[in-house]
Amino acid sequence: MPDETSAVHVPVLLDRVLALLGPALENRDAVVVDATLGLGGHAEALLAAHPRLTLVGLDRDPAALARSRERLAPFAERIHLVHAVYDRMPDVLDELGLEGVDGVLFDLGVSSMQLDVADRGFAYAQDAPLDMRMDQSAGRTAEQVVNDYPVPDLARVLREYGEERFALRIARAIERRRRDAPLRSTAELAELVRDAIPAATRRSGGHPAKRTFQALRIEVNDELAAVRTAVPAALTALRTGGRIVVLAYHSLEDRIVKQALADLVRDTTPPDMPVPLPDHRPQFRLLTRGAEEASESEIAANPRAASVRLRAAERIRESA
Repeated sequence: MPDETSAVHVPVLLDRVLALLGPALENRDAVVVDATLGLGGHAEALLAAHPRLTLVGLDRDPAALARSRERLAPFAERIHLVHAVYDRMPDVLDELGLEGVDGVLFDLGVSSMQLDVADRGFAYAQDAPLDMRMDQSAGRTAEQVVNDYPVPDLARVLREYGEERFALRIARAIERRRRDAPLRSTAELAELVRDAIPAATRRSGGHPAKRTFQALRIEVNDELAAVRTAVPAALTALRTGGRIVVLAYHSLEDRIVKQALADLVRDTTPPDMPVPLPDHRPQFRLLTRGAEEASESEIAANPRAASVRLRAAERIRESA
């Protein structure tokens, strides 16, 4: 039987990512951080395109790191792969003796391997233990969240992270079920959510449990807190001319990225000053107009690109 992770991994918006990062990396000794290495698709393409590039790859998932290490073996002398959540980027760069970098890539959300391996518990379409940890060696599981959180807290998670309009209804259904026995499996939870949602709503919008599973994954892995810390740190680490590209798959992630860039791309000269002050000029310029979406052809070739929102920027001066 074939390995469940052996399916071809198609990196999202690969050509666009290469085009945006390329000008900061080409024909020079450059350093790029792939903050969400995953299965290494973007990293492999960047290393192949830029022979003088050194790549620092971070991932919280030891299994993903092992797979990427195999994939990137031909570039072993130019890579540093580190088991870390991306909010530890400053520490990692310090440990490697790197004072600045020329490119940073974030491909946020759950990786292809985590979705495709049934026993990780990320997919509502496959029965598995309720885990959902990106790093299975640490932290709380989705099982602990659904069985231990009070109803108001559980409803808040589903509403805020899953944008689930029936959050309280689902949380109360979970609470009724766990009085009899703890919820243990993804199939149990998916069925419970389906039954808790009004029948008319189930007929459209994809699987009824999709938003609940997304919310639990974000809560279990504390993803939004990591993004709030990591994106500003990445912007600080970029040298002049360096570029950042962020692929977000959730409106809250995208909003954090947008806000992190907002203050850095505008002139902060006080309005009563007659001329712009040099130290108040923008530090970055946007490389995208708003958040770019995948084309219809990209989504047809890679359905996981359907919800992607891409933002990119270039550092144009050092901070004061």
